[in-house]
Amino acid sequence: MTRFLDVPATYRLVADIGVPRFLDQLAQTIRDDYLRWSDFDKSPRVACHSQFGVIELMPVADAKLFAFKYVNGHPINAGRGMHTVMAFGALASVDTGYPLLLSELTLTTALRTAATSVLAAKALARPDSRSMALIGNGAQSEFQAIAFHTLLGIDEIRLFDVDSRATDKLIRNLAAWPQLRIVRATSTAQAVRGADIVTTVTADKAYATIITPDMIEPGMHLNAVGGDCPGKTELHADVLNMSRVIVEYEPQTRIEGEIQQLPADSAVIELWRVLSGEIAGRESAQQVTVFDSVGFALEDYSALRYLHALAQEHNVGIDVALIPATSDPKDLFGELATAASGAAQADTALASA
Repeated sequence: MTRFLDVPATYRLVADIGVPRFLDQLAQTIRDDYLRWSDFDKSPRVACHSQFGVIELMPVADAKLFAFKYVNGHPINAGRGMHTVMAFGALASVDTGYPLLLSELTLTTALRTAATSVLAAKALARPDSRSMALIGNGAQSEFQAIAFHTLLGIDEIRLFDVDSRATDKLIRNLAAWPQLRIVRATSTAQAVRGADIVTTVTADKAYATIITPDMIEPGMHLNAVGGDCPGKTELHADVLNMSRVIVEYEPQTRIEGEIQQLPADSAVIELWRVLSGEIAGRESAQQVTVFDSVGFALEDYSALRYLHALAQEHNVGIDVALIPATSDPKDLFGELATAASGAAQADTALASA
């Protein structure tokens, strides 16, 4: 049987544990898996692009577990009353190929993205960072704000979005964290000025220059989350040229990340090398660092692995017959015939009742 976690079941898990604790444990799980980088069979995600968005498959595996995520990115959906990003995924046994978990990943993707952002910021931002500009106040913004506040000590967040209703929504939802000072800015430049960390999490599928070189101050850390497919960026190329750039998986980020704007031989550093201590993340207090985050399948593997353990521990979700049960694996048709006969007998009994 395969454990199935739908949206209500995942909400229950997160609510029972609490968002800050869930984010903390998920970040640790992601870190543990990044430190096993060489154990994984990795590849860039497979993408199907259309006029209004993209649909992607994200696979990864180690010797024991295989995971994949189906995810879309359709900015036009917001105007349709639908999610811009929606996802689901599966975790399976490598030994048998049998699926262990089938799960929603829309909520979980927002959580794992925030957890990864904080994981990277702990290694890249200045330790005394206390303020963050949050550019883009859509569906993922609360998770970023809560993660940086509760796990990194950010006590002031400056908000800006071209859609003022998104900022209204974010301010309402962050009211549950009264120790977090919220500053509403009237422009990106105003929000960024003096910030220790700048997080960009916008949705438009377009080459954009939301952050320009004149906004950069010594010692800033930029957490660039929104640019995650070909033809979609948030940072001016010169911001990258003046910064130390860290990526998740270089072959994928070259295609989809901010560094798609740069020559193929431009210097970047993969996150696992920083987390393992092989390479320093930040070399000085004055250095500008960029985490060019596009989302990598290993993070979804970690999230699915974590969800599977929680579902078993808390007995949440249901078991579904995703794979046919059989007494003879060579007789799939026989199982169908038996099921059909049973259904016919049930119909006869119902008709005669």
